[in-house]
Amino acid sequence: MKGNKMVDEILFGKGEENPYGEFFVGKSYLNILATSGVMVANVTFEPGCRNNWHIHHAEKGGGQILLATKGEGWYQEEGKPAQKLVPGSVVEIPEGVKHWHGAAKDSEFTHIAIEVPGENTSNEWLEPVSDEEYDKL
Repeated sequence: MKGNKMVDEILFGKGEENPYGEFFVGKSYLNILATSGVMVANVTFEPGCRNNWHIHHAEKGGGQILLATKGEGWYQEEGKPAQKLVPGSVVEIPEGVKHWHGAAKDSEFTHIAIEVPGENTSNEWLEPVSDEEYDKL
């Protein structure tokens, strides 16, 4: 508490400016939480920030799980409408699905990203989500 107002904190800490920023439109932050057996990271997006379209590849298993913890954001798979994300939203992203995620225009957004273990996993970063596509949300 600060005075009579709750302090607006990021649950697992904001971390450092995202070293993968070249694959984002806008500024994001990354805090790696775990790397033993499964990669778990806290990702914070400034308002309007989103990552490029991308695909999580694996020969077996793989994919990603997102757990929204703060603010409002978006998740979209190629060919499907975007889904609004709010604290408590859970997104299961299968291996091989082209998608993007990020903050709403007027809200910072934070999610926990869990990389689903798999064999020979890799991320393929693709084109940015255009301003035109994003502005329709």
